[in-house]
Amino acid sequence: MKLPFFLAKRFVAGESFTESVPKAEALNQKNLKLTLDLLGENVKNKKKASETVDSYIRLLDGIREHNLQSSISIKLTMMGLDIDRDFCRDNLFRLLDVAQKHDQFVRIDMEGSDCTQPTLDIFNEAFAEYGRHVGTVIQAMLHRSKKDIEELAEKGADIRLVKGAYKEPSKIALQDMPAIREAFKEQFKVLLSKTPCPRIATHDDELIEWMKQYAEQENIPKDRFEFQMLYGLREDTMVQLNEEGYQTRVYVPFGSDWLPYFTRRLTERKENIWFVLSTMFKK
Repeated sequence: MKLPFFLAKRFVAGESFTESVPKAEALNQKNLKLTLDLLGENVKNKKKASETVDSYIRLLDGIREHNLQSSISIKLTMMGLDIDRDFCRDNLFRLLDVAQKHDQFVRIDMEGSDCTQPTLDIFNEAFAEYGRHVGTVIQAMLHRSKKDIEELAEKGADIRLVKGAYKEPSKIALQDMPAIREAFKEQFKVLLSKTPCPRIATHDDELIEWMKQYAEQENIPKDRFEFQMLYGLREDTMVQLNEEGYQTRVYVPFGSDWLPYFTRRLTERKENIWFVLSTMFKK
């Protein structure tokens, strides 16, 4: 039995693009840029994967039609990564052809650690072909991320840095929050020194204040990096950061396949249960 959408509507803008447009427009009116994400993952057949690419292309068209200040985020497992690597890459390139034509940007999201290397391999191919029209995500908690950040920063890649929401074993990822925060800070420093505009996705007040202080100490302009947060959380904080002169962007998920996104943040890391409960009452 499908759960009712009202359970997720605080964190998901709608079950369709049409439903999400008024929310997106309202955020844009507050000078907040967006990243729209059609929810879903782990597509297992080629027909569905190809149809997903068509949906992404319609999303790019819809953003243009409604004149939204928004990029898009995609998951490679929705485009056939679990089926065949080359098929997935070809699907991505078909989407990026349209994004390039529209002068748009596509963020390749990061999934569980079993997808990290194939995702980065495909991203590197895409970046060589499409440059500024494509970026990816690095999860600070993974042990490998220090090296990944250094390699991607040398290329000047557009990176969205996150702590990481997936539950991973200690041999693959840091487990305690102080260590994750320190890794996040060090990776932010590398991105800030070597890439045009790091995208920093966190609701962690400790990290936000540290980044603001670090940038001020290093005489780094406020528009040299971008704060990102999730739809439904800390909107007033984002408006305040924007008014202070920082770049801001809200990650806006939508779609009927919202349950995995909604439950992951409650179950994959115990910190997320407290995070969601606490930030619901923060502005």
